[in-house]
Formats: sequence, structure tokens, C-alpha cells
Amino acid sequence: MDDPEQRRRPRAGTPVLDATRRRALAVDLLAERGFVRVAELSDAFGVTPVTARADLDALERDGVVRRVHGGAVPVGAGTSAEPRPQREPSFEEALAASVVPKQQIGELAASMVRSGQSLILDVGTTTLQVAKALRARSDLEDLTIFTNGLSIALELEPEIPRFTVVVTGGTLRPRQHSLVHPLAGSLLDEVHVDLAFIGCNGVDPERGVTNANLPEAAVKALMLQAAARAVVVADASKLGEVHLGRIGSIDEFDALVTDAAAPPVLLGELELAGLDVLVASSAS
Repeated sequence: MDDPEQRRRPRAGTPVLDATRRRALAVDLLAERGFVRVAELSDAFGVTPVTARADLDALERDGVVRRVHGGAVPVGAGTSAEPRPQREPSFEEALAASVVPKQQIGELAASMVRSGQSLILDVGTTTLQVAKALRARSDLEDLTIFTNGLSIALELEPEIPRFTVVVTGGTLRPRQHSLVHPLAGSLLDEVHVDLAFIGCNGVDPERGVTNANLPEAAVKALMLQAAARAVVVADASKLGEVHLGRIGSIDEFDALVTDAAAPPVLLGELELAGLDVLVASSAS
């Protein structure tokens, strides 16, 4: 069978570089661009994609780069130097990570809301910051907010009756304090809201928006379908990541709200895919 990986051969006249030199040049490209694709390294160095991937894998083992779908970003590009955890972090663990960027994302996302609207606030630590920012807006009145996050419902409770808070129901997942199937989808099938803020574990131009947990991904997909406009809220560490459960393709979302540490190349690719990208900062 024809193997597309083997069809790509080194270009005639391309100098042959040893692995040490290739990897040093790849690090230089990353420092310059903030993101490199396997295909770019393959073309630039005259090697197969298999070799280019092996170079990036070796650099990741050395702690120099972080591998993402289709390529790599420098260590520290919107995340810590730690590798992706082998298990889903708890709500409390996630709450302690990227605190300031999530607050900035929450404030920018909340600025999109107008009085009288109906919203979905998905479970998560970034959406919890959206809830806190909504509470801080004294100009907002008559919001109806649906959520499957117990932490978010409790955060919003002091704003009743200014806000109407509706909890979806369903089976409790203690790790995230979230409500999932069965029954979580019953309410979502019956409503159509103005705006949904959906969290995730990964946003990739090709693979779309994904989540580490399948039951939660299924509920998030229903939230996406129940909204006139859907906004994915994700700090920079989530960009370029791909996880187990698919929530939706990039073109099913209207906007991404992320933070200033996001690699510009990845943001450009997401915009080319049709996503409106909003970058939060301390001035948001």
C-alpha cells in the first residue's frame, strides 16, 4: 500500500543535516515563530515527517519543547514546563493553575453579556471566573443562567433574584463537581439560549474543541447545540491540544476567548478556520 509518509522525499540539493544540528535549528525556529509544524521541519531539513516527529519527540524528552497536535511550541508557551498530566486534574487542582489568565479571560467573556439575555455556563475553573465577573457587573439585570457546575451555581446564588440560576440536573461527578448523563441532557434538549460559554481541555484548528472526559464532552456538545452563539473559553495551555472527547469542530463555535500567552501562529490558524479570536490582557 502506498504510504504518504514515504512519498515525501528530501528535496534535491537540500543539505543533509545530522540530528543534533536539525534539532538546534528547530529550537531556533520555535523561538522565532512560537510554533512549528512537522511538515515545515520536514520541508526545511529535507527529511521525512517521521524523522521530523522524532526530532520533536527528542526535544520534548529533553524538556525543550512541548508537543501539540501537528507540531510543537516552546516550553512555557502558555503553560508550565510540566508535561500533560496522565489523568484529568481535579477541579481544585485546575483552580490553582493559570489563575490570573483565567480571571482575565472571565472578565473579557463577561463583557460580551447584556441584560435580559439567557446563558449557559459550562462547568470548569475558567467558566467559574466568567461567573465571578458577571457578579461584579452591577449593570446586569434579568439574566437567566443554566449550568451543570455546582461550584458555578453556588457562586451565582447570592445574585438571585437579579439572576435566575437553573441547574441542569444529572449524575454528579465529584472530581469536577459537574452534572452529567443520565438526565443532564434532558433540560438542554428543551432550551435555546442566547450565548453559551464552554470550557475544554483542547482547542486545535484541525481536530476542533475536545475534552478529557467523555461524559462531560457529551454534555458540552449539547450545550453547543442549544445556543445561538457559542464561545469557547480556554487559557493558552489548551491551544493545540487534542483530547479524547470531541465537543465540536472549530466552525461550530463563534469565538474563542484566551489569554495573551497564546502562540500567535496558532491564533492565526484558528482565525483562518473561521473562529473569532479574542485575547484577554490585564487591560481587559
